Amino acid sequence: MKRALPILVVLFVLLALIALANPFFLEPAGFLAFVKRAAPLVILAAGQYFVIVSGEFDLSVGSLVTVEVVVAARLIDGDEAATWPVLALLIALGLVVGLVNGVITTKLRVPSFITTLGMMLILSGAVFLWTGGAPRGALSQAFRVFGRDTLWSVLVVVAFAAAAVLLMRADFGRTLIATGDNDRAAALSGVRTDRVRIRAFIISGLAAAVAGILLGGFAGVSAQVGQGLEFSAITAVVLGGVALGGGRGSVVAAMAGAFTLEALFTLLNLYGISGALEFTVQGVIIIAAVAVGAVRLPFPKFTPRKVKGDVHVAS
Repeated sequence: MKRALPILVVLFVLLALIALANPFFLEPAGFLAFVKRAAPLVILAAGQYFVIVSGEFDLSVGSLVTVEVVVAARLIDGDEAATWPVLALLIALGLVVGLVNGVITTKLRVPSFITTLGMMLILSGAVFLWTGGAPRGALSQAFRVFGRDTLWSVLVVVAFAAAAVLLMRADFGRTLIATGDNDRAAALSGVRTDRVRIRAFIISGLAAAVAGILLGGFAGVSAQVGQGLEFSAITAVVLGGVALGGGRGSVVAAMAGAFTLEALFTLLNLYGISGALEFTVQGVIIIAAVAVGAVRLPFPKFTPRKVKGDVHVAS
């Protein structure tokens, strides 16, 4: 929570400014509507956090969100009975994409930037090939309730946040941080770094699937529904103070960064500032966050030193 304190202060200031510009925001309905809008990005940021803190990137989540929505509309096509089987399929699709990203990155030693960029292009091309640029089908009301109903959106965010915090407090979280900080030292300490990173990518794929389900209900069916979300998620994570090089950062701060980014965009809209500036704002945030991280004094890292035979100790 101490690591999340700075971004929480910024978030509180932005929320106060929104309330001054729009008093309806102070009412429960107004605030919960904001949470519902932010929910997909918060979940994506939580998933992206696991990948970034392990020292990698996932640029495929935006395209994966689009695939989830388009596939759901095509397969359900208004049939209420198909809702739950399709939901299960969407979750499985997210897990598979995350697994493929993780395996290619760790086993084939392809940089994650290249792996997930390629996956982003593959998924985008698949959507265009399947739809011709115009998605067909319709989502059922049972499907759309997850994104439309405020209570469901809040519950999904709370559940995902709780699961993310528990994972980071468990052994997995400690090994994930160690891997991102110094993967060689972590491996010498007995950590299976490849397995840890694969799991991080799987979590990111799961987060994209859940975010796609929420966005499908909230924003409807579109071939551009996930466009740019990968950069928004990365921006939210670095805004929360997570080091892009891996090894440092809080998942709570990453999710708070997503709320802060959504609050900033909401404030800009209230003051009539063009939405086209959103990408500019994200670019400035990423550059500034990396610059600030570069001038900070680094934390001491575990550096292996060979002393006798195959025995290693920390120097």
